[in-house]
Amino acid sequence: MRRGIAATALVASLALAATACGGDDSGSDSSGPVTITWWDTSNATNEAPTYKALVKEFEAANKDIKVKYVNVPFDQAQNKFDTAAGSKGAPDILRSEVGWTPAFAKKSFFLPLDGTEALAEQDKFKANLLEQAKYEGKTYGVPFVTDTLALVYNKQLFEKAGITEAPKTWDDLKKAAATIKGKTGVDGYWGSTQAYYAQSFLYGEGTDTVDADAKKITVNSAAAKKAYGTWLGLFDGKGLHKADTTADAYAHIQDAFVNGKVAAIVQGPWEITNFYKGSAFKDKSNLGIATVPAGSTGKAGAPTGGHNLSVYAGSDEAHQKAALKFVNFMTSAKSQETIALKNSTLPTRDDAYTGQVKADPGIAGYQGVLAAAQPRPALPEYSSLWGPLDTELPKIAGGKESLDKGLSTAETAIAKLVPDFSK
Repeated sequence: MRRGIAATALVASLALAATACGGDDSGSDSSGPVTITWWDTSNATNEAPTYKALVKEFEAANKDIKVKYVNVPFDQAQNKFDTAAGSKGAPDILRSEVGWTPAFAKKSFFLPLDGTEALAEQDKFKANLLEQAKYEGKTYGVPFVTDTLALVYNKQLFEKAGITEAPKTWDDLKKAAATIKGKTGVDGYWGSTQAYYAQSFLYGEGTDTVDADAKKITVNSAAAKKAYGTWLGLFDGKGLHKADTTADAYAHIQDAFVNGKVAAIVQGPWEITNFYKGSAFKDKSNLGIATVPAGSTGKAGAPTGGHNLSVYAGSDEAHQKAALKFVNFMTSAKSQETIALKNSTLPTRDDAYTGQVKADPGIAGYQGVLAAAQPRPALPEYSSLWGPLDTELPKIAGGKESLDKGLSTAETAIAKLVPDFSK
C-alpha cells in the first residue's frame, strides 16, 4: 500500500497502551526535561532514519525537551490514534495523513494551531496545503510533506518506440502503449485497481466520488461511469497489462516498472528513492514524470496527498508547548530541505525548494505536476469513501462484477458513511 493513502485502517492492536502515550508515558519530573511522544507514520526503512536524525538535532538544541520517537505502520496509525485519543492516551504529535486531519479535528482530538509557534511562519507554506489542513475555519496541522500522482515513464522505452513526449490524454496513452508493445515487446502501461489511483479518471470527467458542497453522492453518476469506463478500458488491449487483483498488486506493478518490464505507470513521489534502486533507473535522468493524462473534458488532475504534523489536544500545557516548538522545527525550511535531500519527498514550503533540492530530477519532476493536484474537500468522512471502492473496483477490473453493479454497490456503502447526502 502506498504511504500517502488514507485507506481503511487495520484494527488497532491490543498492545496500543504500551506504545502510545501523550498522557501516561510522556510525563516528566518537574525539575527535568519534558518528554513528548511523536508518532511518525513514514516508511521505517527509507524515511524514518532522516526523521530520527532530526529528532537528535532538535534535542541537542533544546535541552529541556526530550522526544520519544515511535514509528507506527501507516496502515495502522489512523485507527490506533483514534483509539488512543479516545482514551486520553494519544501521542503529543502525530504525522497525520492529510485526509485524517478534518476527521480528528471534528472529534476535537487535534489542537487548533492558528497563532501558535507551530505556525509562526504560516505565510511560507503553500496556501492550498494550509487550506487542506483546515476544518471549519481553523488550522489543525502544519504541512510536512506533500505529494500527488503523476504518469511516470521510462524515457528509453518511449524513445525506442519513437514516442517523443508523454501522452496528454488517456486515449493517447492507450495508443502509446500499443506502439511501445509493437516496437519493444514491453507492455506500455499497467494500471492500479486501487480507488486512490482511479481518482484521476473522475477528475478527468469533472466529477468526484461525492459533491461535498451539494451533499450529493456522485460515484454512480453518468460522468463517474464514463470515468470508470475509461479506467476499465486500460486493462485490456495491446500493450496494456491486465488487472492485478492480488494482495501484492502494488509491489508487482512497482517492481515491473523499476526493472523496465513496463514502460509507464501512475505513481507518487513517495517511491522516488525506490525508482532509483531499479535497474531501469540507475541513470536517474531516464525517469520521465508528467501530469496524469486528461479525460474527455480536457481536464487532468490527481488528488493532493501528503502529511501534516498535528498536536494532540489532550496533552497538558507543558507538553503542548514543547510539541508546538518541535513541530515548528520539523517543518522549518532547513528541516524540509534536509528531508527532501535525504528522502526525495516534496517540501510544503517554497523556500525549501533550494537549488540542491531541485537538482534531484524526481523532485523537480513532481514539483512540476503539483499545479494540477486537486485538494480534497474538508469532509471528515472523505478518505473513508475510498473503502467501498477498494472493495468493488478489483471485482470490476477482474471481470467478476459489472461496472454498473459495482458502482451501485459502492454507492450504497458510501451512503452509510455520509447518511445526510442524497444520491
